[in-house]
Amino acid sequence: MKKFFLLLCLITICLGASAHQSEESKKECCSAGEKCPEEKPEKKSRLTLGGYGEAVFTRNFYSDNYMRYTDSETYKNDDSHGRFDLPHVVLYLGYDFGKGWSLGTEIEFEHGGTESAVEIEEEEAGEYESEVERGGEVALEQFWIQKSFSKALNLKMGHIIVPVGATNQYHMPTEFFTNYRPEGENTIMPCTWHETGISLWGRLKDWRYEVLFLPGLDSDRFGRQGWVHDGAGSPYEFKIANAYAGAVRIDNYSVKGLRMSVSGYIGNSFKNTLSETQNKKYEGVTGTVMIGAFDFQYNDHNLIVRGNFDYGHLSDSELITKYNMSMRKDSPSPKQAVGSDAIAAGIEAGYDIFSFWESLKSRNQKFYVFGRYEYYDSMYKTEGSIQDYAWCGRQRIAAGVNWYPMKDIVIKGEYSLGLIEKPYNNEPAVSIGVAYSGFFTK
Repeated sequence: MKKFFLLLCLITICLGASAHQSEESKKECCSAGEKCPEEKPEKKSRLTLGGYGEAVFTRNFYSDNYMRYTDSETYKNDDSHGRFDLPHVVLYLGYDFGKGWSLGTEIEFEHGGTESAVEIEEEEAGEYESEVERGGEVALEQFWIQKSFSKALNLKMGHIIVPVGATNQYHMPTEFFTNYRPEGENTIMPCTWHETGISLWGRLKDWRYEVLFLPGLDSDRFGRQGWVHDGAGSPYEFKIANAYAGAVRIDNYSVKGLRMSVSGYIGNSFKNTLSETQNKKYEGVTGTVMIGAFDFQYNDHNLIVRGNFDYGHLSDSELITKYNMSMRKDSPSPKQAVGSDAIAAGIEAGYDIFSFWESLKSRNQKFYVFGRYEYYDSMYKTEGSIQDYAWCGRQRIAAGVNWYPMKDIVIKGEYSLGLIEKPYNNEPAVSIGVAYSGFFTK
């Protein structure tokens, strides 16, 4: 036993001397100007994990009856109603293959996703029955392969974001003050707008550009309240591409703290569906969708100001309305009137009042007090005999707070008021939410 302890002591002394010698050699190595082993920069992971998510509670102080616009007087004094919601929960996965090749994917769960269950129905002779337990959506929002030739030239191919308007390009919950995405753009355009196509983009000094080639929208699913909102994507297992479209976005960063952007879209939408008509009445109808947008953001001196203006035009809107209303009841079309022109404009501003307290500022906490105003109308103009539904146009004001306990997490509180022309009733609401946005890997 004594020999064992003696051997153990000798090994400990030797290891200690070796460690000391190793530490001294490292110091000599560093003093000689060579890079020490522990000073090697951490290798950036090729795998990128991230995402964003929102949880919101809202109390709406107006009727939730679907007849509240067609019979506004009857539902004028209805009780308020509350909702808990998960507007968007998104998981991002990316990978850098090397040599300029990379992958990006996003899976989005809207309103909690969808759920189904199988039950044995006692009242139906013990039959098995499948039931939908939760209404929502699960969608592959992005899946693309990119080849980067340089900072100024990148080619992206696959399922990609269409960056028309402010919200489509900047749709994470830390990029707007309200609990829900800005209502105007989220109403008249697909949002977040994603299509399978090709994008060429890059940055040159203070300028960023992006040009896209895409399949056209589907006019079968245009409607009065959302204009072309539901025309993206596809109700089928594939995206029909009988018509094509193009989009472009240009951003400028010349002024410190300021980004100014213009974007646009053009493409045909009629007959971009399985239910293609041979009726001579619709010969020559194209349903060309044209959208132009300007947006900006100023972020400096503890102040954030954002604004947007979007205008869209749909050709042949009267004939498209008549065609959609004549479709079968089991078609995916809402069979509604469609406006020829739609508009959305908004501005919001918030000031970080924590900037007055150095102790909070040093901990990188922020507390924005904000206000927002917007106006939008999905039937801003109508063609021929198409009825203009006045309740599709409204103003919306909102005020509230955004508290950032850290950069990637925000807690939001908001009071909003939707202002609609008489005889329709205004729509006040209070919302509280929590959200995150960020990456989990470096």
